[in-house]
Amino acid sequence: MKKDSKIFVAGHRGLVGSAIMRQLEKGGFTNVITRTRAELDLLSQTAVALFFEIEKPEYVFLAAAKVGGILGNKKYPADFIYQNLTIQNNIIESAHQHKITKLLFLGSSCIYPKLAPQPIKEEYLLTGPLEPSNDAYAIAKIAGIKMCQSYHAQHGSNFISVMPTNLYGENDNFDLENSHVLPALIRKFHEAKESNSPTVGAWGTGAPMREFIHVDDVASACIHLMETYNDPEIVNIGTGEDVTIKELAEIVKDVTGYQGEIVWDTTKPDGTPRKLLDVSKLHKLGFKHTIALKDGITKTYAWYTKNINNKRL
Repeated sequence: MKKDSKIFVAGHRGLVGSAIMRQLEKGGFTNVITRTRAELDLLSQTAVALFFEIEKPEYVFLAAAKVGGILGNKKYPADFIYQNLTIQNNIIESAHQHKITKLLFLGSSCIYPKLAPQPIKEEYLLTGPLEPSNDAYAIAKIAGIKMCQSYHAQHGSNFISVMPTNLYGENDNFDLENSHVLPALIRKFHEAKESNSPTVGAWGTGAPMREFIHVDDVASACIHLMETYNDPEIVNIGTGEDVTIKELAEIVKDVTGYQGEIVWDTTKPDGTPRKLLDVSKLHKLGFKHTIALKDGITKTYAWYTKNINNKRL
């Protein structure tokens, strides 16, 4: 990408999209275009096609998606599969029709089988059953990968796909019903500290292991791959390091300064036992994360406390 290349970031207000915006600005890219949901309905094929016809972007970061945690995926599976399929179908097809230079599709590590060997290599895709608690979302993301690969195979389109592990950071969703585990823990511990609550409740046993990467590292990786990688085969984005949910909770407790006790609700689901990505391919492509987990959580908590009245919190 040249510094004046026309770049469209779809989903620029979301967790990943806003981080990509920050990294593009830091990198000196001057011709980045965005649209809010009110300005462009990505669920409308007609509206998306018209946008591409008028704006003619050269590069597209497809970060727009409906996302959520275990509870959200369980309650609204139809919304997750329909909206994600529709958004990505509309953007990928329009990108093809208007012969853009390159598109990067953001998937998710939940595309892999529930019991995949650890750490998870890219080639484990479609080798076993998915985690049932978010299979609708995962199937939509798998369809996006296959769509990018199919357009490459049939039309030679330079559409690449990346699979980030669990993300967190600035502009995350801290709503307790729809958020992922890390922002939910940050909010729970903060509110417990503020109210002097003696306990904080957490889901499951705390035994599952998870990998977390700060969203600024993911954004940097996406820009690096957009500039250097041109293969339709997927690339994992992660740290290659994981912790138990119990260890994660203790780190968040320490960062927030909460003094009470953590109570684990073992009647709630744990989800996948372990999910650690093999990031050797990413490292060979010249990228490695720079933000350590505790440092990233500290940074995220500082942002959270400054933005406590934000509608997403």
